[in-house]
Amino acid sequence: MTVAGIDSHEFGPDGAPLVALVHGALDRSAGMARIGRRLDRDHRILRFDRRGYGRSNPHPGPFTIDANAHDLIGLLGDRPAVLVGHSLGSHVVLRAATLRPDLVLGVVAYEPPLSWEPWWPGSTGGDFPLQRQDPGDAAESFMRHMAGNRAWEGLPDKTKVARRSEGRTFIDELSDLRRGEPWDPTAVVCPVVIGYGGDSRDHHVKGSQLLAARLHDARAVALPGCGHGAHTAAAPLFVEMLVEPLLAAVSDPAG
Repeated sequence: MTVAGIDSHEFGPDGAPLVALVHGALDRSAGMARIGRRLDRDHRILRFDRRGYGRSNPHPGPFTIDANAHDLIGLLGDRPAVLVGHSLGSHVVLRAATLRPDLVLGVVAYEPPLSWEPWWPGSTGGDFPLQRQDPGDAAESFMRHMAGNRAWEGLPDKTKVARRSEGRTFIDELSDLRRGEPWDPTAVVCPVVIGYGGDSRDHHVKGSQLLAARLHDARAVALPGCGHGAHTAAAPLFVEMLVEPLLAAVSDPAG
């Protein structure tokens, strides 16, 4: 399936159960590649650069959770799938689950940010962009905060320019998330696994546990020794503890 303005690709056996991978803010589909490679022997894998990122940049927008969820649904077509989202991408897959419960068999959501909650700390990396007027500076600030100054300085100039060009997308979608909960927990009817890192910051741990408690068929699972970047730094563990149990559950609901 294709969606205008969205760069996507699929791999794995034709006709195999479909797993769609959705990246977070200031990332791209390549950030989910290691997860995909752990699953593509027995599953069809869908990866895509969300609107405004990577090869889906430039994009006219809007850069909202709802618009991203509709992109994902368009890429699924009429194919049921398990959806895996990282960080802000978790809200995209959960929103899609409320829009098309007939297509979404289950969801893995890793550390979804609860930015609209009054207790969510104002000192996290995602708040920096909203304090700056220049979108490029906002994107750079976030990257420096998350990856470190040394990592940012070590990037090729071309990569720095590309990341800075995604600043407007970044600001808009984070602003959208701060307006309020982007999906209705009571409308999520599929099984959900909420993952978080055992070494993650307190607000990510608290948010993941609270969110799991609000859903009728969900559980929170901690990945030992992991932080927010577990989807890349610990992909085998991510798949083993979060994705594979969900795939087994939806393939044999009675089991």
